[in-house]
Amino acid sequence: MDFAYSEKSLALQAKLRAFMDDHVIPRHAQFVEEAGNGTHVISFMNDLKALARAEGLWNMFLPALEEVEPGTRLSNLDYAPLAEIMGTLPWASEVFNCSAPDTGNMEILHMFGTEVQKEQWLKPLLNGQIRSAFSMTEPDTASADATNIETVIRRDGDDYVINGRKWFSTGAASPNCKFAIVMGKTAPDNPNRHEQQSMVIVPLDTPGVMITRNIPVINHESYESHCEIVYRNVRVPVTNLLGEENAGFAIAQARLGPGRIHHCMRSIGQAELAFKLMVERTLERKTFGKFLHEHGMVQEKIARSRIEIEQARLLVLKAAWLIDKYGTRAARNEVGLIKVAIPEMQCNVIDRAIQVFGGMGVTPDLPLMDIWTMARCLRIADGPDEVHMQTIARTAVKEAKNGPRDSYRFMTPPDRDKERDLRETRPVAAE
Repeated sequence: MDFAYSEKSLALQAKLRAFMDDHVIPRHAQFVEEAGNGTHVISFMNDLKALARAEGLWNMFLPALEEVEPGTRLSNLDYAPLAEIMGTLPWASEVFNCSAPDTGNMEILHMFGTEVQKEQWLKPLLNGQIRSAFSMTEPDTASADATNIETVIRRDGDDYVINGRKWFSTGAASPNCKFAIVMGKTAPDNPNRHEQQSMVIVPLDTPGVMITRNIPVINHESYESHCEIVYRNVRVPVTNLLGEENAGFAIAQARLGPGRIHHCMRSIGQAELAFKLMVERTLERKTFGKFLHEHGMVQEKIARSRIEIEQARLLVLKAAWLIDKYGTRAARNEVGLIKVAIPEMQCNVIDRAIQVFGGMGVTPDLPLMDIWTMARCLRIADGPDEVHMQTIARTAVKEAKNGPRDSYRFMTPPDRDKERDLRETRPVAAE
């Protein structure tokens, strides 16, 4: 495995860091003030977007496909460190047109959209003229398993009629959000549970689309917005279907692989921010006659955080490398690993930073509570930890079943002979 970044990626990293330092981070205080007014409009966002695009820092998430415009055509491995740099501040990715859920929606529109759909929806997204939402999660069912969704998409002549209720449709509260990609069941009676679902494009101004609320997360209403949406007899033309009918589950899986790389690297960027703030705090504050960094318990917090961040980054880079080399399916297990490991690491590092800052750590004076909130939510978003751990465990058990069961070779001779006798009469575990 080769995790070395290309010269193009290294140059973009340097350029992106300078842009963040010069234009984005100095605006953070203003962003916090404006984001609290509930309008989901930031006065300086369009100016920063225009500047980023002029600098060539635009659509950097797009894969290495020559026909994709406008974008930088980076591999997942080369994009990963850029996602980390942008992720330092939760809102910064939007400046570079690299924020969720638009990135994932652009990818699936590129992969599965018709030429008409690309012209109407993908092109404006690529140009940063509009925003979008992804509407899959439902409040009334365990939709971490997407086969459980209950929203119905029924064919009626040349239209689809949609009925259902979704929530955590990220970005839908933005006045620039013009459409949602909605996942529902077009073939609920299909015996194959993974071929019941379809995805359709739904303009948010379609009659019957009702955004009922922007759900506060950990009692905090975020700028990104996580909306609850009711779709009641929403009628869209069948030409709004993405890909093939009943292929929605497969499309969702294609969307989530690279998307989780992006999420996890942004999380690492926020963990790095918390780490930097924590270490700087230990150089300034004294307790019991010593600087904080001179206390053994604080040293342990610093050391564990550094170790965990480095481990996390390498694990994500491995997943990115596998996707680039062998495709999303080959990296499925590693994507599950990072989906569990990185938000957990992020929570731990930020929690230590909060503890080192004491009372200030839980105030709005620092970004720690905001990025901790995001970290805690990511342990549920895109599938809770338990779902991914179940898949990881099943993969390990399947590999053990299909491979040589030779643990008895490491036993002492008497025990080994006894184990071999037992194995001859032991029933084989059910598949």
